[in-house]
Amino acid sequence: MTGTRIAALGHYQPAKVLTNHDLAELVDTDDAWITSRVGIRTRHIGGPDEPVDELAAHAAGKALATAGLTPDDIDLVLVATSTAIDRSPNTAARVAARLGMTSPATMDLNVVCAGFTHALATADHAVRAGGSRRALVIGADKMSAVADWSDRTTCVLVGDGAGAAIVEAVDEETPGAARGIGPVLWGSVPEMGHAVRIEGTPPRFAQEGQSVYRWATQQLPALARQACERSGIAPEDLAGVVLHQANLRIIEPLAAKIGAVNAIVARDVVDSGNTSAASIPLALAKLVERGELASGAPVLLFGFGGNLSYAGQVVRVP
Repeated sequence: MTGTRIAALGHYQPAKVLTNHDLAELVDTDDAWITSRVGIRTRHIGGPDEPVDELAAHAAGKALATAGLTPDDIDLVLVATSTAIDRSPNTAARVAARLGMTSPATMDLNVVCAGFTHALATADHAVRAGGSRRALVIGADKMSAVADWSDRTTCVLVGDGAGAAIVEAVDEETPGAARGIGPVLWGSVPEMGHAVRIEGTPPRFAQEGQSVYRWATQQLPALARQACERSGIAPEDLAGVVLHQANLRIIEPLAAKIGAVNAIVARDVVDSGNTSAASIPLALAKLVERGELASGAPVLLFGFGGNLSYAGQVVRVP
């Protein structure tokens, strides 16, 4: 039987760093106000010559190099993004072109902040079904391009970046082979689509912060535990928890309510802000790069956001 695993990870952020003190020169805010409400201290901001597909390609290139693969070893490219400007060619096709790939299938997925975990599940399903041999899964967003820089309630949140994972087939019959990507738990609350929005011309990011906070802290713990159950992993046995990096005031109580008492909890939001679909692979790649998670360790990934969509699965560290 065909199983799947994450073979390698990569991440990328623009060089420009915007601090809370920098923001205080743009809007009526200060470092104490921002850190007390969302826990963010810095974020990376892409320039006008750094489109989303460039961020994505940098992260993908690092994942390929880490895995010791060439672009032609990939036959499926999935990019989770909600901030691409153009509709066609899609971001995945542009990434493939930047990397010099010859004939991969290329698709974008727009599930906003839950995009990466949806894309990871889609790649898992494609490889298991035999439709792909090796997939490149990327979460990339340039939230600075859709921010209202006069609105202090939202502009203080956003950052830009990309994270990538390579998903490949493994033989589940091999003795000792652990399932590298567990079954996904996913869904949405369509009637709450107004809670997180990127709408208009030009598009602008807006959200109902209190609605998102209440829903996330009250509803997500049980959903996250269900994702663990589907993989046969007890929350206390998790080595890591990587939630969508929306707000430190959501991440910390949510991780506690899940029951992941022994897990390292990703807090990349402090340094990177809310990077939407990039936030989970970005945070996971950094934890692995720093050696904070051992190879083979079980980690819960759980994305949530626009449309109050959510998707989570337990994965094994490459």
